[in-house]
Amino acid sequence: MSKYLMATLPRASRITPGTTNSFYQRRVSEFDAGINTSAAWTEHLVSASEGGSLSDEEPDYGDAEILHSARALYDFEGKAEFRELSVTAGDTLEVVKENLADGWSLVKNEAGEVGLLPRTYFTVRANDVQTTIDLRFHNQFTSDFTPAPGLELPPTTHHAKKPSTGSLTPRGSPKSTGRPIIPQNTGEWMSTFPSFRQSLLGGKSLNRFSSFVTSGAEEFVLKGSPTESVALPPVTVPSVTADHDRESSNATIDEEEINRINRLGLGEADRHFVDAGPVWKEKIPPFRVLVHSPSKRTSTFSTPYTIYNVTSLFRPPPVPENDEYGESESTAAQDVPSIPPSSITVYRRFSHFVILHTALTRRLPGIALPPLPEKQYAGRFSNDFVEARRGDLERYIGKIIRHPIARYAEVVTFFLGCESEVEWDRLVPQHLAMPAAGPTFYARVFHPAFNVDADDAQETVDRFETHTKAVGKGVQGLRNIFGRVREARVEMSTAERLLSYSLLSLITSKPLASAPMTGVNEEDDLYDVKSKGLLNEDGAWCWREDCQDCLKLTKAMQKTAETIRVIADSYDDHARRSQLATHESLKGMAHPSSLYEPIVTTHKETLSRYQEATREGQADEELVARCETVLNTTLAEMETYHTQKLEDFSTLAKEHLDGEIQFYEQILTRLRTARGNFEQPAFDELAETPRQSSMYERELENPRLNAKLLPQPCPHIFDSAPMRPVSVAIQEGVGILLGPSTRGSVFGKFW
Repeated sequence: MSKYLMATLPRASRITPGTTNSFYQRRVSEFDAGINTSAAWTEHLVSASEGGSLSDEEPDYGDAEILHSARALYDFEGKAEFRELSVTAGDTLEVVKENLADGWSLVKNEAGEVGLLPRTYFTVRANDVQTTIDLRFHNQFTSDFTPAPGLELPPTTHHAKKPSTGSLTPRGSPKSTGRPIIPQNTGEWMSTFPSFRQSLLGGKSLNRFSSFVTSGAEEFVLKGSPTESVALPPVTVPSVTADHDRESSNATIDEEEINRINRLGLGEADRHFVDAGPVWKEKIPPFRVLVHSPSKRTSTFSTPYTIYNVTSLFRPPPVPENDEYGESESTAAQDVPSIPPSSITVYRRFSHFVILHTALTRRLPGIALPPLPEKQYAGRFSNDFVEARRGDLERYIGKIIRHPIARYAEVVTFFLGCESEVEWDRLVPQHLAMPAAGPTFYARVFHPAFNVDADDAQETVDRFETHTKAVGKGVQGLRNIFGRVREARVEMSTAERLLSYSLLSLITSKPLASAPMTGVNEEDDLYDVKSKGLLNEDGAWCWREDCQDCLKLTKAMQKTAETIRVIADSYDDHARRSQLATHESLKGMAHPSSLYEPIVTTHKETLSRYQEATREGQADEELVARCETVLNTTLAEMETYHTQKLEDFSTLAKEHLDGEIQFYEQILTRLRTARGNFEQPAFDELAETPRQSSMYERELENPRLNAKLLPQPCPHIFDSAPMRPVSVAIQEGVGILLGPSTRGSVFGKFW
């Protein structure tokens, strides 16, 4: 058995330093993530018998193991103890399992050795691509993604890049005589699905490769991007507008061709522009998306699931300052009735949001996308969870459409506009089958030429990194304090309720159970609650009959006690609803450092390559130009965070203040009403009828002072999970096996 196992492990490296061109060698990662390869190898061993669901509702669809040939792109010196396979650029390989954990693949070399290899270190041969597509394309949803059907591979030769003469400088590809490289991804999109390990590490990935590699930025900087050679139809591609067209199966041939080009990532939605700043140029105006009206659905062929209404609201175009008759904007607005915003509503479930996020992660690798809410394995149909999930999904899609370029992504338009289930089922596999953009994303970013200063870029990223870390720490503290504020409101509710009970106990002479009685003399406690003299026949708090003054006082104080009870309930409801919504909203500002860590890493790595390429005597204009493109992208993302930060905190503060103002105004209104009962003529009118018992008097014997458990926001995906000491965990585990022990040691059972 041991001989067989040793035969399957990769041998020591056959690569001799200096035997290959350094152009094919990557920088050695400073992070030794052997745990990554262990996780990938473990996933390979158990993948045949186990699988995780991508959503709360649906199981995974397995895909067949397909052996197809590939070619190594770079030298890689693997570590045998981690079951990694060493290869040399140009080696012929067979891919056993392409998509394993953390960007690894299981491959076999010509000698029959099987081991792990990073997914971006090889490319699948062209003759195997279509076979893979045909075998997998029929799945409506799959965790493996392949190039789209009908994808025309780029030619084997490339034209030299011509100098740019415009104000906008597209960054093309350098000369290359090698075979074309299909854009690949190291599997960083797996982070879209939350895991215990991810939450345990506070959002940090254990991927051995940095985002500079996984996003395709490194490949773009070093080699550029393959030239797209897809024939455009003889029609003008319509520009992206704010209207999301409804998908229809009766589209013309030209529209189908345009849709095919868009799905290949060659349409207008995949061209991104950076204005001076740098800042992303918005192609369509902002709009709003609501996620509402969740409902439980059941199906004969699937488990129950929750469906959400997703409504997009588009504002009408603004009224021009002067119309054709010379009227001013204010005059024209008085004559024209207000136009309600146009809207479109579709029905989506959580797995559909997973599809959206997966496609966006693959097509927009250079931007910071918000994390998707975590999966729920139990209690996913409870009202509290469904409402929390609805809010999380609304905040998620809201972040997406607020991003200047994610807003007009093809898959976002499809997600928000496709009303037909038939069209959804037909087009989803095509969106999921689109190849990862990789370096192509950066190749289609256009920006002003020569607008990057290395010193300014370095200072900007340093300041940005420090600021986001400080913001993350401050927001975490604010979330904790706000939780205590909500708990204080619940305690205030209990205190106000106790005050209400005490007033009722006073004017009715009925004892309040479990009430604190400090300072009461023994003589004062010696009376019979059923004896006469406590209340008169009218129910007034007086020993004299027909006392009108005491009747008015008793009824006014009873109304005061009832008002205080309503206020107590208001405190409790405010903490559980309004303040819970604010508490949930704070998650949207949490962990900016973790969210933008890939952007910061890509920026620093690119800046390092930029500085190397601009040294005297070693200038590489094309590499410098491509570095400028990546730096424009990262700087534009930092500016996007700045804009969204202003909007987020301003909106949060205003909504919190508005909620508090409304809450206290309701309390003031009720207090003023109770106070008015002591003024004329309302006070005299209280003596017209006898006092009726309060609805809360029955609770004096069993007062409702124990508040229900205060609901807490769902944790953020980057929230660190608390860890117990290993010794405690071992002790508890042994205690389960051996039974309880009176000694503190794990060996107490043996004493």
